[in-house]
Amino acid sequence: MDAVPFNRPFLTGKELEYITEAVYSGKLSGNGKFGKLCQSWFEMRFGIEKALLTSSCTDALEMTALLTDIEPGDEVIVPSYTFVSTANAFVLRGAKIVFADSEAQTPNIDVSKIEGLISPRTKAVVPMHYGGVACDMDPILELAKKHEICVIEDAAQAIGATYKGRALGSIGNLGTFSFHETKNIISGEGGLLAVNDDDMIKRAEIIWEKGTNRAAFWRGEVDKYNWVDVGSSYLASELTAAFLWAQLQFFDRIQEKRLAVWNFYREGLRPLEEAGKIRLSYIPEYASNNAHLFYILCADLTERTALIKHLKKKEINAVFHYISLHASPFYKDKHDGRELKNSDRYSDTLLRLPLYYDISDDMLCIVIDEIKKFYR
Repeated sequence: MDAVPFNRPFLTGKELEYITEAVYSGKLSGNGKFGKLCQSWFEMRFGIEKALLTSSCTDALEMTALLTDIEPGDEVIVPSYTFVSTANAFVLRGAKIVFADSEAQTPNIDVSKIEGLISPRTKAVVPMHYGGVACDMDPILELAKKHEICVIEDAAQAIGATYKGRALGSIGNLGTFSFHETKNIISGEGGLLAVNDDDMIKRAEIIWEKGTNRAAFWRGEVDKYNWVDVGSSYLASELTAAFLWAQLQFFDRIQEKRLAVWNFYREGLRPLEEAGKIRLSYIPEYASNNAHLFYILCADLTERTALIKHLKKKEINAVFHYISLHASPFYKDKHDGRELKNSDRYSDTLLRLPLYYDISDDMLCIVIDEIKKFYR
């Protein structure tokens, strides 16, 4: 194992206790006690109208494609610098993906480019809050209202982060979260759909319950449940929910520690930025920082590759992130040919450093010192 791994899942110590309780309760399928506790926590904490726990963020994104009635030929605007699920959820419904470039200062979608990508076929725009740093949502919402399109926040990395004081994932019509083991709050795999449009809540529950109105049946609103719409098996099990509930109870402590680690890196590497050797992440005034990840920007791909190799020799696992989706083997022949230079620049130069709850100050000093040695 690396002396400094990139990630190490954090356990609060309550996970097995709650999982055992779920096992002996006799209720292991979705939407039981722990699922409802997690969903209520998100609704109360972040002002989400309706939260539905899913097996993954990918599932939650696929639900958004169903909720927005994506059909073959429809267009969805997606940043190129993102995880494949952000686009694939809509490709599965036959949509054409229209890729947008990143901003010069952040990997987030360049809002100034969105309107030029909207056509009569555009159904939705999907801002992905990279590293938990908010996209500029007000102009996105204004464009969506003007052109009558849906805003779907990919908040996979953004739990606890805000835009002008509003929780990310609660701002668009729909939002999605991830609890993958690399995220701030984890359940191994797992996700959540945030429904912020009252008109979508009833149908979201039906899609979530395999196309049936079973949720309404359990509440006593109907005397039997039937197949009433399309849907699939999107619910997370009670075992996943029990694990997640243990994590959510430690939310503030986890966030506080991760932010301390983030600031330690920032202070330690600031001299290299001031010397013009690297660029550190930029956080706009309208955005908070949830310390999901810490990255630096190298000069070019050659330099980054050399730095990764240098750190690996010292058993430090630092990793790059996304490869621009518009240039991927699956989609490059479908892309319209526009150059997305900022997305490509982040693909070539962005390097993520180890960041997890129990990383020690000594480990952080080792990482910082080795980066400084490389640039000397």
